[in-house]
Amino acid sequence: MAWSIVCAGGAGHRFGTAKQYIEFGDRRLIDHAVANALEASDGVVVCVPSDDVDELTASFADPNVRVVAGGVLRSDSVRCGLAVVPEDVDVVVVHDAARPLAPASLFSDVIGAVNAGADAAVPGLSVPDTVKRVADGVVVETLDRNELVLVQTPQAFRADVLRAAHVGAPDATDDAALVERAGGKVVVVPGSPAASKITTPDDLAVMQRWLP
Repeated sequence: MAWSIVCAGGAGHRFGTAKQYIEFGDRRLIDHAVANALEASDGVVVCVPSDDVDELTASFADPNVRVVAGGVLRSDSVRCGLAVVPEDVDVVVVHDAARPLAPASLFSDVIGAVNAGADAAVPGLSVPDTVKRVADGVVVETLDRNELVLVQTPQAFRADVLRAAHVGAPDATDDAALVERAGGKVVVVPGSPAASKITTPDDLAVMQRWLP
């Protein structure tokens, strides 16, 4: 059994407003993210600002969707979601509502990789450009881009591994990093351009092509 946690608690400072509630196509960004997660999961926990919990609970009105208040940091929100995920769930998927068009098939791919034996699975895109490491404006080295990927969400985890990785309330830019620190096996599956992140209003225009 797999459940997904959709993190949608951001204030949207770079976007200019809480972007998870922006209308995109025929529904809000958060609605796209939850619908795709639910298509591949047995249940979804949505982490939103505390003031929005009641309104969002009413708007989803689905017994398989639970809305909870998120935390200050992204990792805090994931822990808030984990507290609601049933204990008997085998796989937990963590997804950002800022990637609203990540297809249900991508959720299925990362879940399948964990069911096949990995501790965690993340989607990754190849890096098209040359990448250099820089210190104080000076190039230190040129990295081998064949060994690099651009990591996206959804990311899937063995439930017990993810819960253990969050003990002590650590913080990280993504949950896979916490599992890596603990020595877990994280595999990469092919990512999707449709799972690109919406950060600024200009990104909405780019993502139009992926609207269903």
